[in-house]
Amino acid sequence: MNKYNEYSKIELQYITYKTEELLELANNRYKITIQVANRAKRRKYEDIDIIDDPINKPIIKAIIEMVDEITEPEILQD
Repeated sequence: MNKYNEYSKIELQYITYKTEELLELANNRYKITIQVANRAKRRKYEDIDIIDDPINKPIIKAIIEMVDEITEPEILQD
């Protein structure tokens, strides 16, 4: 069980880092927060089979996707 806690801690630190990165990149923190919430809500209703795992929650996926879209736009061009 100790190994699982270490793994979760690393993942949560990564998520926190990505969240901070998104907030730093945003011109308007309120607007980006609303965009993340709307994307997560859409994802929640599109994917009915969401696993109750803290790493796979719609809000976390939305944050990571949005950071990637902003920092690596070449991913979307393919």
